Amino acid sequence: MTDGIRIRGLSHVYAGGGESVAALGGIDLEIPAGQFVSLVGASGCGKTTLLDILSGLLEMQAGEVLLAGKPPQAGRRDMARMFARDALMPWKSAAGNVEFALATRIGDTKERASRVDALLESVGLGEFRDALPGELSQGMRQRVALARTFSLRSRFIMLDEPFGALDALTKITLQDRLVELWEQISGSTVVLVTHDLAEAAALSDRVIVMSPRPGRIVADVPVDLPRPRNVRALHAMDGFQKLVAGLWETLDAAS
Repeated sequence: MTDGIRIRGLSHVYAGGGESVAALGGIDLEIPAGQFVSLVGASGCGKTTLLDILSGLLEMQAGEVLLAGKPPQAGRRDMARMFARDALMPWKSAAGNVEFALATRIGDTKERASRVDALLESVGLGEFRDALPGELSQGMRQRVALARTFSLRSRFIMLDEPFGALDALTKITLQDRLVELWEQISGSTVVLVTHDLAEAAALSDRVIVMSPRPGRIVADVPVDLPRPRNVRALHAMDGFQKLVAGLWETLDAAS
């Protein structure tokens, strides 16, 4: 598991205001390199806490976490993170936002521009490369954020409900774009936090179901669906609907 993610006995408690809240209660999890894993569970079960620890944004208190054999650290060059809100720089164009991170890795301006153009085309925004975030819809801004997240071809990609604020049609469209981008980037290990069980089933190799606070793993559900995948097509399959229904039953039993 030297190239993937290893978590052993991970616990976390938030203290403040004279009250302590146990967010995670002993997480053991291994994610092989190149696997796409989703974390699901009731609000407050510690999904984002776990993602923050993996991303190096929250210090570990107890347990062990290793990514490619090294502990989490903010600013790791092999890590990318996408949030529920796009977090774009309003003064930069769509292309400028995607190129911003690349500037620290690729010195050749022509190579950077070529990659940016290809990414924007892949998320359906080729003709909006010069538009500012304020000129784009929320869905279009999330497309830019998606292109930026995958621009560095990072070893580890952390996604925190990236499509949670979008309408159903836009969400499925961007899920398809996400699958396409990930399948083009061989070796990326992805952890997705989501409340949408259909999204988790459509995108993932495994779905990790967590208990209410303090979060513990109560089920590790394999997703036996072939790749490459088309999210729109999956929604019409009986097997997919049964998988989602099974996840609902598992989640209800854990609550």
